[in-house]
Amino acid sequence: MAFTAHPEEVARLRRVVRLRLTAWGQDDLVDAAQLCVSELVSNIVTHVGAGTPASLALSTGGGRLRVEVHDPDTRALPTLVDAELDAEGGRGMALVAALADRWGVQVYDDHKVTWCEFAVGASTATKAPDGEPSVERADALLDVYATLKPPACSYDRESGRVRRRGEEESVIEMVTDLLHRLRAHGGDVDRVLDCAQSRLEAGRR
Repeated sequence: MAFTAHPEEVARLRRVVRLRLTAWGQDDLVDAAQLCVSELVSNIVTHVGAGTPASLALSTGGGRLRVEVHDPDTRALPTLVDAELDAEGGRGMALVAALADRWGVQVYDDHKVTWCEFAVGASTATKAPDGEPSVERADALLDVYATLKPPACSYDRESGRVRRRGEEESVIEMVTDLLHRLRAHGGDVDRVLDCAQSRLEAGRR
């Protein structure tokens, strides 16, 4: 699907990803694929330029889902960097690396393709043993968080998995940061905690 690289296009592309993966019966990969598409498109906007003509391609085969983003710039190549905690950028490809099984860049004469792949079917990286959607979403969030705030979580490039040094500590760190953001924007932290506790006790997912 052709698109013009603008921040406003990200939401539309995410919807396309959800519709296509749902039609393919790959609902468990929707969140991870959407995040990767968001980062790959944002990478074009930031490093190639807003308004760049580009295209998104999704395909399945050989037990994998492949996501490709094509753009005409053969010089601005995505790289994986170790961003500082207070850095405003540089984490995009680290997030893609954490979510996808593998990723890469193919350069041609007139364009490049940045791609990432996910194993389809039962995936231990994205699907909880008991299959609860809330647990799956939490696992995906912790995987993303590992790229942002070590050492509570750390990403192991050898295994392609997130290693959590303390499950409870990782969750506490993530929830604390979310509550700090909520308070900074005028939100009622106590009310949110009460609602979350009520939903947890009611078993809502």
